[in-house]
Amino acid sequence: MITNSRNIRRRTAGMTILEILVVLSIIAMIAAVVGPRLISYLGRAKSETASLQIKQLGNAVQLFYIDMGRYPTASEGLSVLMEAPAGETSWSGPYMQSGDALQDPWGRDYLYAEPADGGEFGITSFGRDGVRGGSGEDADLGL
Repeated sequence: MITNSRNIRRRTAGMTILEILVVLSIIAMIAAVVGPRLISYLGRAKSETASLQIKQLGNAVQLFYIDMGRYPTASEGLSVLMEAPAGETSWSGPYMQSGDALQDPWGRDYLYAEPADGGEFGITSFGRDGVRGGSGEDADLGL
């Protein structure tokens, strides 16, 4: 009798390979449904982050203008928001908390265009692909 009860316990103590395969297939189905949605949220979050950073950079450029009486030149670029231009005494920066804010969420520098003939300055990111144009995550963002 002792031998029979031990055999019964051994057979019911663990999981069968079929049960493990069923659980793994359920997990795979859930991942197939949830995975693409999470990836799209991540891409949209980077685009929204870039838009917010561009607005912050625009505000910093306006503060630079108030202090200096001019906008940054194309040769100075946005780096002038972090480091004073040579020979300028009115600079009251840095105008951004971190130099990391001068790069978009994809790791590329924001592009700055100085105003031409009294126009507006421009700050641009070419999106995920880094190429002018595109749609979705690849769309250009800017002021």
